[in-house]
Amino acid sequence: MSRIGKKPVTIPAGVQVRVANREISVEGKLGKLVWSHRPELTVTVDDQAGTVVVQRANDQSQSRALHGLTRSLIQNMVVGVSTGYEKRLEIHGVGYLAAVQGNVLQLRVGFANEIHKTIPAGVEVTCPDQTHVVIKGIDKQKVGQFAAEVRAVRKPEPYKGKGIHYEGEQIRRKAGKAAK
Repeated sequence: MSRIGKKPVTIPAGVQVRVANREISVEGKLGKLVWSHRPELTVTVDDQAGTVVVQRANDQSQSRALHGLTRSLIQNMVVGVSTGYEKRLEIHGVGYLAAVQGNVLQLRVGFANEIHKTIPAGVEVTCPDQTHVVIKGIDKQKVGQFAAEVRAVRKPEPYKGKGIHYEGEQIRRKAGKAAK
């Protein structure tokens, strides 16, 4: 039995979860998310206990693999509509900066041209200053994916640490050729 899959998802106050013919809709103060689960699993909502339970019909490999995944996705939806997700990026380097203009994130990170990244729907991007980017949203996958795409524009290099990295991320530094 999946250890993650058998744990029930607790529903916090102010969040409504509905299941109708394999479609799960989670609605909270920040918005609404809808997702369709696979037919190998059954999802039930217990309103008295305030939980969502995921069960599988059999012990086939596919069902076992999807059991914990489905529970985790439902948990992420519940957390997303109640508190939301946030990723913070830092930009290090002389002359490196970021700005938001409309629905486009502009990055100046050492290339000849500015890099323009279109901000996807459902994701909010702000720049408190020129060297920090804050990405917020209710969908964990969209927030993480956009943060990874922005970081991939100029990954931090190991010699001086220049580039875009997550706030608090440790960059493994190399000594360089002068260390011999």
